[in-house]
Amino acid sequence: MEDVTETLLLVLVVVTALAFDFTNGFHDTGNAMATSIATRALKPKTAVALSAVLNLVGAFLSLAVAATIAKGLVDAQVITLEVVLAGLVGGITWNLLTWLLGLPSSSSHALVGGVVGSVLAAVGTSGVIWTGVAAKVLIPALLAPLVAIGVAAAGTWLVARQTRKVPESTSTRAFRWGQVGSASLVSLAHGTNDAQKSMGIILLALIAGGAVPADSSVPFWVILSCALFMALGTYLGGWRIIRTLGKGLVEIDTRQGMSAETSSAAVILLSGFFGFSLSTTHVATGSILGSGVGMPGAKVRWGVAGRMLAAWGLTLPAAGLVGAVCYWIQAGIGGALGTVAVFAILIATSVAIWVASRRKPVDHRNVNDEWEPGTAPSADAEPALADAAATPAVAATASPEAGAVTAAPSADQQRARQRAGV
Repeated sequence: MEDVTETLLLVLVVVTALAFDFTNGFHDTGNAMATSIATRALKPKTAVALSAVLNLVGAFLSLAVAATIAKGLVDAQVITLEVVLAGLVGGITWNLLTWLLGLPSSSSHALVGGVVGSVLAAVGTSGVIWTGVAAKVLIPALLAPLVAIGVAAAGTWLVARQTRKVPESTSTRAFRWGQVGSASLVSLAHGTNDAQKSMGIILLALIAGGAVPADSSVPFWVILSCALFMALGTYLGGWRIIRTLGKGLVEIDTRQGMSAETSSAAVILLSGFFGFSLSTTHVATGSILGSGVGMPGAKVRWGVAGRMLAAWGLTLPAAGLVGAVCYWIQAGIGGALGTVAVFAILIATSVAIWVASRRKPVDHRNVNDEWEPGTAPSADAEPALADAAATPAVAATASPEAGAVTAAPSADQQRARQRAGV
């Protein structure tokens, strides 16, 4: 009977880890494709499909981050399947909550926070490798966005300076093509970094359950499963976060978009090479902010950036608290019933958040609507123009009598229509 319970628990942990990978996919799609969608370099559905394929490929390129998650942050000797399950629930819950709010927080830190919180609840501070957490998570979390801002700002300034005499129509068309390549590189880099985190967690679970030796590498079926679930989540698209990154932070053009994406890819690939459990969200957000800082006259919405920063600061402790509470629930009830109770809590929470998201849905039809602080775009909004002459800027004016929102062309869009003969 005990063997059956252990097997059931291991299966639930693996399923939950793949569910985390799925949420990571749609939560982080915006890191690669938000700017390309915002500038119309790629149509929304084309962008997420391309990102999904490249995430799948990227997951097979490196296992350095998986090793960090599995063996560099917590003591594998004190890890049990109950601890892993509780940590995963903490990570998924924070991912879904920030997705609902449209906040691009770190899936990586949600996962690390959930696992560390459950370990602390189970065995105390001795179960956490604090030097590993500091060196592999906290320090990169502080440095990565700063580096990304600096690289993107410098790149954007240089691009703007070199193209200042180039006709706007020519530069827009050329940089849209460039964005296809740079966004693809970010997606590939994202796959090399983020898909591995669930691989590391599943490896932890397999070691804790005695299914593989403690010095085992990641099995191929784990690599394949994580890659597929990450790709599936990416394809479904986290439209709320894509909207925030593409429209909420900076009024972005194609030059800024390409600079931001190239900077993100460079930083993410470098971190993956060294095995850092880097937040691709922090890098992508820093790059987009840097593209606004480096572009003369660009508008940066620092209020939106401040809300993101607050979410970043809460990620580790909030996910850790959920992980700890879930472990205490498991331990309090005990046995298979405790495990099923925690799994049921995860399902109930996920359904509740999904139902809440349907009140103001965001999808491929309205993801590029004009940004209006404090409101969500209408699900019935007309799809934005996506032809080569269109630009992403559309000014929205409200009718006081009817309370409706009426789209009015911006100066940029008027110029684009004139060029197109509209």
